[in-house]
Amino acid sequence: MDKLRRALSGQDSESQAEEGGFNEIVDTSSLSWSTRIKGFIACFLLGFVFSIFGTILFFFHNTRGFGICYSFGSIVSLLSTMFLMGPFKQLKKMFEGTRVIATAVMLASLVLTLFFALKVGNGGLVLLFVIIQFLAMTWYSLSYIPYARDAVKKCFSGLM
Repeated sequence: MDKLRRALSGQDSESQAEEGGFNEIVDTSSLSWSTRIKGFIACFLLGFVFSIFGTILFFFHNTRGFGICYSFGSIVSLLSTMFLMGPFKQLKKMFEGTRVIATAVMLASLVLTLFFALKVGNGGLVLLFVIIQFLAMTWYSLSYIPYARDAVKKCFSGLM
């Protein structure tokens, strides 16, 4: 259980030795482990509810509300993981070499979804960028599971 806790909170023995004292002070949280888990679950569920609510709005042909709610749900769900690792370690991991493209696509599609929902009001482009946002978030999330991306690639190559 301690190994799982260290892995989820980003406390590798190797990475702690490499980081200076300043990073350790900045990344440590005053929250207990149970509070972190509760915060993660609460934020993740709130993000999920906003995404579902946005999807319901889509079926009522409210593309503006759909884009806003779905994007807000994605942001809150992404922020929920910061309870586990801390904000600085999460940002650092988001821009590691294996995740940087997925992160960039996810953030760009999130911004473009909000832009087309709020400024332009083009429902087709909102839907397109929500789909891209979903796929990028899925690919990003799979990067945290060992060999998950390889398994997905093999599944899709087998289907083709």
